[in-house]
Amino acid sequence: MELTLAHWLYALVTLIVILTMVFRKGVVLPTLLGTFLVAWVYKGSIITGFTAVFNANLTAAKELFSIFLIITFMVALLHSLKDLGADQQMIAPVQRIMTNGHVAFFVLLGVTFIISLFFWPTPAVPLIGALLIPAAVRVGMPVMGAAMVVALAGQGMALSSDYVIQVAPMLSATAAGVDTAAVADKALVLSLITGVIALGLVYLMIRKKIRKPNDPLNEEALKQLPGQEEAEVTGTSENWKKFFAVLVPLSMLAVMIFMVYTKFEGGRSGGFEGGDGAALIGGVAVLLLAFATLAFGKVKALDRISEHIVSGFVFAFKAMGPVIPIAGFFFLGSGDFSGSILSMGEAEPPALLFDLVAAGQNAIPESAFLTALGILIIGIITGLDGSGFSGLPLTGSLSGALATGGLEPSTLAAIGQMGSIWTGGGTIVAWSSLVAVAGFCGVSALELARKNFIPVIIGLILSTLIAVWIW
Repeated sequence: MELTLAHWLYALVTLIVILTMVFRKGVVLPTLLGTFLVAWVYKGSIITGFTAVFNANLTAAKELFSIFLIITFMVALLHSLKDLGADQQMIAPVQRIMTNGHVAFFVLLGVTFIISLFFWPTPAVPLIGALLIPAAVRVGMPVMGAAMVVALAGQGMALSSDYVIQVAPMLSATAAGVDTAAVADKALVLSLITGVIALGLVYLMIRKKIRKPNDPLNEEALKQLPGQEEAEVTGTSENWKKFFAVLVPLSMLAVMIFMVYTKFEGGRSGGFEGGDGAALIGGVAVLLLAFATLAFGKVKALDRISEHIVSGFVFAFKAMGPVIPIAGFFFLGSGDFSGSILSMGEAEPPALLFDLVAAGQNAIPESAFLTALGILIIGIITGLDGSGFSGLPLTGSLSGALATGGLEPSTLAAIGQMGSIWTGGGTIVAWSSLVAVAGFCGVSALELARKNFIPVIIGLILSTLIAVWIW
């Protein structure tokens, strides 16, 4: 379609947002103003501009609330375990494996990757945030370093290949008109190359910041994590402490076993993954919270559980609240959400971001390397909406159209999948599921996205070069 003034205004605001992030400044203000201006110009009504600002934030809040909720319940559970003193006993066995921060780096990487590969990162993050991250920080791992490892291993390396569930390669292959297996195999190779490069760079960035296991600063860093602050001292029974230190990890293990069982029993699409897996973990966490609170205070539990849930919500919104208006602006560029934001009813909603990408495809020169790089850039741009999957039909169809004699459509589709999911899946844009990782680590989602940016981009560029070379 022909680009309008609203398209160019959306592109300008997007550029401003990216530059603002590069200069380490907050991007809430430009996204709020950008939402207002784009909606006003597109509809030609200042009233629509006002309503769109509210609707964009409401839409983003609805889409992200499941992440906020799982953070709330897991933080509340950690607070209740802190009351009992069970939290430290719970991670003691893990610390026997994580002997120091360097070992912790690779344990976090491996466990996050494996769980995320089978069930997607959404249910993996709460498990790792509750059990492994505190143990890693206690032996000297920097909190930001732990957050980077979990994000890149799960939402980057595992999700970008999606080799087990294969939703991503199926979307890419269908749009490109090729076999799913061809895209899946190449995507797995490229995801591992990108992940090894990016995580290798992260290790080099943080290795001098890894402290000795007995460093007093480890305890201070631990307090940065949700649910790890000082709790009131009580005469809680030692038996309850030991009971919940065993019950909580066993409950999470039982959830994992059940998810594995349903995955193999129900086939590729029959398991509990993504949002369903997170809902299961969240429900188990709520009941564990209730039982732990009863064990701590009996009658006082009626009030205590409310305090824990409130503190969980306060933490989630205090840490992640700025992400909502940012996500609202990028949702305005997606055809899936723009209709409700602009109050368009049954009319065809605009897809501003995708229209811009489609219009730019003609600018890609006839060259194998430049075509591959162009598809990668298009994938990265489509990932800016914070989804990662929504851009795959576009990158897949472009791969089929732009394939040259030197590059197969499956190779280009896999490259586009890397760009889209590594960006929107939750590594370098703060308004994606990266908010969950940031929340469980108690760090800023925007700062985490900035830290991940250079390693991820270098990994994507080098993996694209290797793809052109070997295929």
